[in-house]
Amino acid sequence: MSRLSLKPRLRRLATGVAVAALTLGVAATALADPQRYAVIATGEKVGWLVVDQTGTSVAIDYHVDNNGRGPKHRERLELDATGLPLSWRIQGTSLFGGQVDETFERSPEGVRWRSQADAGVLPASGPGLYVANDDSPWSLALYARALKAAPGQSMDVAPAGRLRLEEVRRLEFGGAPATAYRLTGLTIEPGYVLLDDRDEMIAEFSGDTVTVREGLEGEERALHRLLADLETERVRNLQTELAHRFDAPVRIRNVRIFDPREGRLSDLSSVTVFRNHVSGVVPEDDRPARPDEYVIDGEGGVLVPGLHDMHSHSSMQTGLYYLGAGVTATRDMGNNNPFLLDLMKQIEGGVLPGPRITPNGMLEGRSPYAVRTGIVADSLEEALDGVRWYADRNYWQVKIYNSLHPEWVAPVAAEAHRLGMKVTGHVPAFVSPDQAIEAGYDDIAHINQLMLGWLLQPGEDSRTPLRLTAMPRAAGLDLDSAPVRRTIDLMKARGTALDVTAVTLEVLMMSRAGEIPPSAAAYVEHMPIGYQRYRRRSFVDIDTPEKDAGYRAGFRKLLDTVKRLHDEGIVLLPGTDAGEGFTVHRELELYVEAGLTPAQALTLGTLTPERYLGRDQTLGTIERGKLADFFLIPGDPTADISAIRQIRLVMKDGVAYLPSEIHEALGVRPFVAPAVIQPPAAPTPAAAVGEAGPGFLFAAPGHDHLAH
Repeated sequence: MSRLSLKPRLRRLATGVAVAALTLGVAATALADPQRYAVIATGEKVGWLVVDQTGTSVAIDYHVDNNGRGPKHRERLELDATGLPLSWRIQGTSLFGGQVDETFERSPEGVRWRSQADAGVLPASGPGLYVANDDSPWSLALYARALKAAPGQSMDVAPAGRLRLEEVRRLEFGGAPATAYRLTGLTIEPGYVLLDDRDEMIAEFSGDTVTVREGLEGEERALHRLLADLETERVRNLQTELAHRFDAPVRIRNVRIFDPREGRLSDLSSVTVFRNHVSGVVPEDDRPARPDEYVIDGEGGVLVPGLHDMHSHSSMQTGLYYLGAGVTATRDMGNNNPFLLDLMKQIEGGVLPGPRITPNGMLEGRSPYAVRTGIVADSLEEALDGVRWYADRNYWQVKIYNSLHPEWVAPVAAEAHRLGMKVTGHVPAFVSPDQAIEAGYDDIAHINQLMLGWLLQPGEDSRTPLRLTAMPRAAGLDLDSAPVRRTIDLMKARGTALDVTAVTLEVLMMSRAGEIPPSAAAYVEHMPIGYQRYRRRSFVDIDTPEKDAGYRAGFRKLLDTVKRLHDEGIVLLPGTDAGEGFTVHRELELYVEAGLTPAQALTLGTLTPERYLGRDQTLGTIERGKLADFFLIPGDPTADISAIRQIRLVMKDGVAYLPSEIHEALGVRPFVAPAVIQPPAAPTPAAAVGEAGPGFLFAAPGHDHLAH
């Protein structure tokens, strides 16, 4: 999440306000004192940023420690007279401790750079602005000042891509005038920065963690409200542009249907949707289309029930990415609670795009390693009150996190069960998975949290990066050993499921600096340049051949564990701990690499979560009377699970989306041609429109101008 997460967080707004060009005086003025900023997460300081500028020389110290992780590095820049970097050096460590030593130089001979992700040279006639790979939040202010002076406030950048700047709001902040800017083209989400009247950074507020000038820490909530306002308007506009709604039945012809119960495809069929339900599934025939219905020719492709991400952290930006990937339902595993409840309300009302969200409430204990998401309890009574708060708001589960006191786990689980909720989570530090299961866990989050019970020594602290760096020990794990056997038997006896998130462990264990990781190989080159570079990095320090081999062997044993658990009948819940949607596809591919058949993996991604959530009477299969959640692909996913990446159309709750349109709007190169939606040959009778009710007006294929 934000700059502290494994991924760049997922985050357009019309504006016509002219801004002043960057002047030499602003770029080169020496600041009287270093500019000091606090990094704030959920009201608590988790790090700092110090910017010391003397003339054209800038020194930066950036340090974050949140949930036992965070970037820690120093930067040195030399700027030219217009404020563009002539040189830039970044040294330190990234999120999970991976080494950072990034350099950039610009001279009359050209530009040259080296980072974790890449190295290259461009001629002097090329872009004058370099976008750093391991930068600090201050870089957004640097980019914004450069873009303000550029024609059209847009500029090609090195190593590739183009940045754009929009002024989105003028306001009073901390008693002084300020201007908020949006930057796009950096990655798959916009960046937001607040500048003062000297164009110096007041705050960077692109995610759930904000960086703000010291003395203004109390304005964190105001920054979050500003971000929510700006992003809500942007995403609402996208929903209006991209959602296809209908005033008559929609017939999808010439398709085969994946049946997750049987693990096979049907014969050619025709599926009809009216409003938000499947109203018919019949064998395909040669009868012409009715003149009063919309028609989509599936061209022999396959309809698949909507995918599910059972480990997500929803944001304003994740909705469209999920829908573009065929993910129509998610389980949110911890969030800012007021934000999540409001987001769900807007999605359910059709105002914002997104999957169905099942909310889980994060419950953490106070410690130096505590995550600041959800409710952080200082006592057992506070923890129990937190459970009751979540129950009163219809949260489905409580998610226990790393620092909850071991003695609180059983009473917290008992209170959740008393109130009709289930329990999931990390295994808290100094608690074994067996103890967590016996205390009442209904499922465990992350396969490494399960396997660490077989790998850690007594007294080792899983709140630290050890929960990742210990995973190479799995290379020598005997899956027939007594500890493994005991845990599996306990899971079978108690009906405990596993929220796997194998793709998260693949990203962490198998990413190597300068290489496209297996987790992103199928889609990364479609993404903006900043995201591509972000994925070409190591997240941990892998500085010897022995460490490299250990992580590779450990990940292979992780996949062997997935297969063993599946064979033993343990319920596997596909999750990603990400929000791009594409990682859901990779999660299912990894199950096939582990030894499951494509059909088994696809069943886990569709029907199994709905059964676990108790919703399989309305979701999880494509049948008459069920909710219309599915997607259309040209290939056969029972022969090649990767066929699910080529999505031509998605329908969620009877509203259709074309992934190619979504991706173009988000700056992602589309993967496949869209399905064609043919409108009725005859006008829909007025009575039918009235019967459909508000919200079912279709403007034209590809555009919905419905006013919500």
